[in-house]
Amino acid sequence: MRAINVSEIREAVMKMCMDMNYYIGADIQNAFEHNLEKEESPIGKAILLDLIENAKIAGEKQVPICQDTGMIVAFVEVGQEVMLTGGGISDAINEGIRKGYGEGYLRKSVVTDPLLRQNSKDNTPGVIYYDIVDGDQVKIKLAAKGFGSENMSRSKMLKPSDGIDGVEAFVVETVSLAGPNPCPPIVVGVGIGGTIDKAAQIAKKALMRDLDSVSRYEHIRALEERLLEQINALGIGPQGLGGSTTALGVNVEIYPTHIAGLPVVVNINCHASRHLETVI
Repeated sequence: MRAINVSEIREAVMKMCMDMNYYIGADIQNAFEHNLEKEESPIGKAILLDLIENAKIAGEKQVPICQDTGMIVAFVEVGQEVMLTGGGISDAINEGIRKGYGEGYLRKSVVTDPLLRQNSKDNTPGVIYYDIVDGDQVKIKLAAKGFGSENMSRSKMLKPSDGIDGVEAFVVETVSLAGPNPCPPIVVGVGIGGTIDKAAQIAKKALMRDLDSVSRYEHIRALEERLLEQINALGIGPQGLGGSTTALGVNVEIYPTHIAGLPVVVNINCHASRHLETVI
């Protein structure tokens, strides 16, 4: 057994909360520059240049890339040979969020009750998913999920007979209905399979994948490519003002499901697509 004090987790989460709000990911930066070369709309090009400049200023001055600094979503893999000491892991993660948003001067956007709407004033609690895996490490994948894009999420229980064509149509329809609201160019996460809640979980997890990663399944890689092409043909463009760069990428995750079902969930990230990963 390997002992890990939860203070290490707390400090890692605190730093990740600040870093992912200040610094654009290398995959997003590369996607900006790649699409800048292809974008034919003058307005689209100008906006992409603005987004690149905004990210540069945020990193240099250590200020948020966006005023919506998000609600924290964590996917945590705990090795079964790890012994956690010093307290509870969920408490440590939430304390890391509290410190990161406090010391990083990040906007606190979480309300403690979805109906009464009282702000928690420290951006806690986060949404935390755990998985027990082999090994003696703890892997934390963290996202700061803004709600301009989160509000554009949609789910649908397709019939198995709808097949892959039905999935494609639903994803493209969802992006079309979202229009400029999620601050395009967006990253699209798609979860297919499981139950409705599992599809939502893996759609969110799909957004944690870097844009330069690929699915291990050939038919899913082909689906991601077709969806990206169809979405960028919508003409929504950067910030919804027209152009061929509506999405920077489409990430699809799948899970086994029931013979009678085909659950699909679409979860969207704004252009900043803030996420980080660390291993302890």
